[in-house]
Amino acid sequence: MSEEKVFYDNRGIKVTNSRFLTYGTTTSMSGITSVTKYIHKPSRKGPIILFVVGLILFAWQWYIGAAGVALAVIWWMSQKPEFSIRLATASGESEALVDKDEKFIDDVVTALNDAIVHRG
Repeated sequence: MSEEKVFYDNRGIKVTNSRFLTYGTTTSMSGITSVTKYIHKPSRKGPIILFVVGLILFAWQWYIGAAGVALAVIWWMSQKPEFSIRLATASGESEALVDKDEKFIDDVVTALNDAIVHRG
Protein backbone atom coordinates (compact mmCIF):
# COMPACT_ATOMS: atom_id res chain seq x y z
CA MET A 1 0.00 0.00 0.00
CA SER A 2 1.37 3.44 -0.90
CA GLU A 3 2.06 6.08 1.70
CA GLU A 4 -0.35 8.99 2.10
CA LYS A 5 1.08 12.20 0.56
CA VAL A 6 0.28 15.45 2.43
CA PHE A 7 -0.40 18.50 0.25
CA TYR A 8 -1.45 20.89 3.03
CA ASP A 9 -1.47 20.78 6.84
CA ASN A 10 -2.17 24.06 8.62
CA ARG A 11 -4.74 25.61 11.01
CA GLY A 12 -6.59 22.34 11.55
CA ILE A 13 -6.98 21.66 7.81
CA LYS A 14 -5.25 18.71 6.17
CA VAL A 15 -5.26 17.75 2.49
CA THR A 16 -3.73 14.45 1.45
CA ASN A 17 -3.98 12.40 -1.72
CA SER A 18 -6.81 10.36 -0.14
CA ARG A 19 -8.53 12.64 2.44
CA PHE A 20 -9.62 16.23 3.10
CA LEU A 21 -9.94 16.91 6.85
CA THR A 22 -11.66 20.08 8.07
CA TYR A 23 -12.34 20.68 11.75
CA GLY A 24 -13.57 17.17 12.52
CA THR A 25 -15.04 16.35 9.09
CA THR A 26 -13.33 13.95 6.71
CA THR A 27 -14.08 13.86 2.99
CA SER A 28 -12.66 11.21 0.70
CA MET A 29 -10.68 12.74 -2.17
CA SER A 30 -11.93 10.00 -4.49
CA GLY A 31 -15.45 11.44 -4.22
CA ILE A 32 -14.51 15.04 -5.02
CA THR A 33 -15.01 15.97 -8.67
CA SER A 34 -14.26 19.72 -8.51
CA VAL A 35 -13.26 22.49 -6.12
CA THR A 36 -14.47 26.10 -6.36
CA LYS A 37 -13.69 29.24 -4.37
CA TYR A 38 -16.60 31.61 -3.69
CA ILE A 39 -16.64 35.16 -2.34
CA HIS A 40 -19.49 36.17 -0.03
CA LYS A 41 -19.73 39.97 0.00
CA PRO A 42 -21.29 41.54 3.11
CA SER A 43 -24.57 43.42 2.88
CA ARG A 44 -24.00 47.17 2.63
CA LYS A 45 -27.61 48.24 3.31
CA GLY A 46 -27.03 49.20 6.95
CA PRO A 47 -24.06 51.53 6.37
CA ILE A 48 -25.79 53.17 3.38
CA ILE A 49 -28.97 53.85 5.37
CA LEU A 50 -26.97 55.24 8.29
CA PHE A 51 -24.97 57.43 5.88
CA VAL A 52 -28.15 58.89 4.31
CA VAL A 53 -29.72 59.48 7.74
CA GLY A 54 -26.47 61.14 8.84
CA LEU A 55 -26.57 63.48 5.83
CA ILE A 56 -30.18 64.39 6.59
CA LEU A 57 -29.37 65.02 10.26
CA PHE A 58 -26.38 67.13 9.23
CA ALA A 59 -28.76 69.94 8.19
CA TRP A 60 -30.53 69.83 11.54
CA GLN A 61 -27.65 69.27 13.99
CA TRP A 62 -24.31 69.13 12.22
CA TYR A 63 -22.44 67.23 14.97
CA ILE A 64 -25.06 64.45 15.15
CA GLY A 65 -25.05 64.18 11.36
CA ALA A 66 -21.24 64.12 11.25
CA ALA A 67 -21.22 61.35 13.88
CA GLY A 68 -23.74 59.35 11.84
CA VAL A 69 -21.71 59.75 8.64
CA ALA A 70 -18.48 58.82 10.48
CA LEU A 71 -20.10 55.71 11.99
CA ALA A 72 -21.44 54.71 8.57
CA VAL A 73 -17.96 54.98 7.02
CA ILE A 74 -16.37 52.99 9.87
CA TRP A 75 -19.10 50.32 9.60
CA TRP A 76 -18.61 50.09 5.81
CA MET A 77 -14.83 49.75 6.12
CA SER A 78 -15.06 47.13 8.88
CA GLN A 79 -17.16 44.76 6.78
CA LYS A 80 -14.92 42.14 5.19
CA PRO A 81 -15.92 39.52 2.62
CA GLU A 82 -15.90 35.83 3.50
CA PHE A 83 -14.33 33.26 1.23
CA SER A 84 -15.51 29.69 0.97
CA ILE A 85 -14.59 26.41 -0.66
CA ARG A 86 -17.32 24.40 -2.33
CA LEU A 87 -16.77 20.78 -3.19
CA ALA A 88 -18.68 19.07 -5.98
CA THR A 89 -19.28 15.35 -5.51
CA ALA A 90 -21.56 12.78 -7.08
CA SER A 91 -24.17 13.58 -4.41
CA GLY A 92 -24.12 17.34 -5.04
CA GLU A 93 -22.29 20.46 -3.94
CA SER A 94 -21.35 21.34 -0.36
CA GLU A 95 -19.59 24.21 1.38
CA ALA A 96 -16.54 22.68 3.02
CA LEU A 97 -14.72 25.65 4.52
CA VAL A 98 -15.41 29.35 5.19
CA ASP A 99 -12.85 31.94 6.30
CA LYS A 100 -12.11 35.68 6.00
CA ASP A 101 -8.47 35.00 5.05
CA GLU A 102 -8.35 34.80 1.25
CA LYS A 103 -4.76 33.54 1.11
CA PHE A 104 -5.63 30.66 3.44
CA ILE A 105 -8.59 29.67 1.25
CA ASP A 106 -6.44 29.99 -1.90
CA ASP A 107 -3.78 27.73 -0.37
CA VAL A 108 -6.35 25.06 0.51
CA VAL A 109 -7.95 25.25 -2.97
CA THR A 110 -4.51 24.84 -4.56
CA ALA A 111 -3.76 21.85 -2.33
CA LEU A 112 -7.13 20.25 -3.13
CA ASN A 113 -6.56 20.72 -6.86
CA ASP A 114 -3.05 19.28 -6.56
CA ALA A 115 -4.45 16.27 -4.69
CA ILE A 116 -7.09 15.71 -7.39
CA VAL A 117 -4.46 15.89 -10.14
CA HIS A 118 -2.16 13.54 -8.17
CA ARG A 119 -5.02 11.07 -7.82
CA GLY A 120 -5.34 11.00 -11.62
